[in-house]
Amino acid sequence: MPTYHERMAEQKRAAIVDAATGLFLESGYDKTSLARIADAAGVSKATLFKQFPTKAELFDAIVTDYWRTDEGALTPKPGDPRKGLTALGNRYVALLTRPGMVALFRIVIAEAPRFPELGQTQFKLGKQPFFDAVRDYLAAEHDVGTLRVEDPVLTATQFLGMISNFAFWPRMLLVNWAPTEKAMAHSVDEAVQTVLARHDVTTATAAARA
Repeated sequence: MPTYHERMAEQKRAAIVDAATGLFLESGYDKTSLARIADAAGVSKATLFKQFPTKAELFDAIVTDYWRTDEGALTPKPGDPRKGLTALGNRYVALLTRPGMVALFRIVIAEAPRFPELGQTQFKLGKQPFFDAVRDYLAAEHDVGTLRVEDPVLTATQFLGMISNFAFWPRMLLVNWAPTEKAMAHSVDEAVQTVLARHDVTTATAAARA
């Protein structure tokens, strides 16, 4: 169990991350100083600098926090692609619909022309680890013979794209876009069925022989 001091440190860290996210969105990454973030978070400058010596390190922490999955959410074992892909798809929806995820993307998109490293951070620390997990899972299913996936990178791209095009990207433009949980689950199920139909071992083998 965390000690009192550890709990306080974590609360202050969360306040700093929340304040920074809001200020970056409101005023821009460049025009937001660490001192201003400390004021908005209600912490001393010394406390902020102790946890985040630079603004880049603070942004790294924001991205890492927003894309963090549960410690127990391991990549599914191969053998049941419908179950495994459904779990990964639902996990992706949960990540994309987290409060503040849209704000994070808007910050990156707005500031990327002047600070391309923000886009690199968002990809490297954010989406890339999850993408790699899906790619590796598809490759594992291919290896055990449950799916025929010749290009796991392309298949992972298509699978996650089908989900994000419904669950996330409309939110960037439509403020009131809020599909129900049932609709989200249906979009995942359709994406899973598409992958299974395209990469079914029997179908793929027949097509290769044709």
